[in-house]
Amino acid sequence: MSKTIFTVAEKCVACKSCEIACAVEHSRSKTLAGAILETPPPQRRINVEGVGAYSYPSRCQHCSDAACVTACPTGAMQRDGCDAVFSDADKCIGCWMCVVVCPFGGVTADPVGKKALKCDRCPERTAKGEAPACVAACPTGTLLYLTPEEFAAERRQATARAAICGGQADEPNGMDILRSLKRTH
Repeated sequence: MSKTIFTVAEKCVACKSCEIACAVEHSRSKTLAGAILETPPPQRRINVEGVGAYSYPSRCQHCSDAACVTACPTGAMQRDGCDAVFSDADKCIGCWMCVVVCPFGGVTADPVGKKALKCDRCPERTAKGEAPACVAACPTGTLLYLTPEEFAAERRQATARAAICGGQADEPNGMDILRSLKRTH
């Protein structure tokens, strides 16, 4: 089974490194300094959303039965050879049906190009065996690039560690740090 991006929400500290890495990866220059100077500026395909003391990196889930692919009247939303859903800008007419039907808010509108934007799992990086830019940039391990089986095994291990350590993980995660700061202030 192919790899996909999984999220361990409790580890997110809203640093937005994933957003920056995504925009840089989708820039013409592929460098932060160059991306800052580009016109139009490169757009990210992941958005860190905050709710109180919690945060969540929201992006396309590349659903197996993707509503955006079904709803797209021009065939702009399609799958690549690695089963990732992507938007073909040449076919996109900016009708936003994909935006309307996505239950995760994973498709957004490019304000300049008037085309649908969404995570494409960084095909240039993954073709070289590298993780997508957002995953590679995440300092807390919130974003993981794994097969579903690998992710399930990792979650079982985390649950087992927490159970053995009396309900506490062996190392604090991002939310533990934020909660401790909130309690002291």
